[in-house]
Amino acid sequence: MSTDDVLAEVGPRLRRIRKEREVTLAALSEATGISVSTLSRLESGLRRPSLELLLPIAQAHQVPLDELVGAPPVGDPRVRSKPVQRHGRTFWPLTRQPGGLQAFKVLEPQRREEPEPRSHEGYEWLYVLSGRLRLVLGEHDVVLSAGEAAEFDTRVPHWFGSAGEGPVEFLSLFGPQGERMHVRARPARRGRED
Repeated sequence: MSTDDVLAEVGPRLRRIRKEREVTLAALSEATGISVSTLSRLESGLRRPSLELLLPIAQAHQVPLDELVGAPPVGDPRVRSKPVQRHGRTFWPLTRQPGGLQAFKVLEPQRREEPEPRSHEGYEWLYVLSGRLRLVLGEHDVVLSAGEAAEFDTRVPHWFGSAGEGPVEFLSLFGPQGERMHVRARPARRGRED
C-alpha cells in the first residue's frame, strides 16, 4: 500500500472514530484547538493529515496515533524454528532473515574430541546457558561455564565443544561480515563535574 493510499484512508477513519465517540466537530475543535473547517477538510480528505493535526486529535480521543493512521499490525515476533543436526550438534536458528547477523541456540552432547581449529571470515559471540564449553582460540584454551561469554574474530583459528563433563547448551551470534556484537548492562557513568 502506497503512502497516498494510507493517507487517503485517514479522513474516513477520523470521521468513524469521532462518530463512534459521539463527538461533534465543534467539541473536537474545542478539545484540540483545531478549527472546525480544518477538521471537516481532514475528515473529507480535502486536507492532507500531518503530525501537528493528528497528535492533538489522538490525544483528544485517547487513542494511539497508529489507530488514526491505520498502521499495519505487527506480526507475531516469535521465531518458530526446527532443530537442525550438524556435526553431532543440534542447532535452533533464532533469526529468520538469511545473511547478516545470525543467532543460534546450540546443544553440544558430552563427548571428548581433539580440537581441530579452523578460521573463516566473520565475528562470533558465545554465551553459555548450561554446562561447560571448551573454547580453543589461537593459543588460548579456556573453559566457559554457565553465564560466561566470549567474543572473537573468526579469522583467528578456533574450535569449541563440550568440555567433556556433560552436554553444553549455548547461544551463538555470528556475523559473516565481521560485525561486532556488544552487550552493555548500563551506560557508563560520567564523573561528576565540580
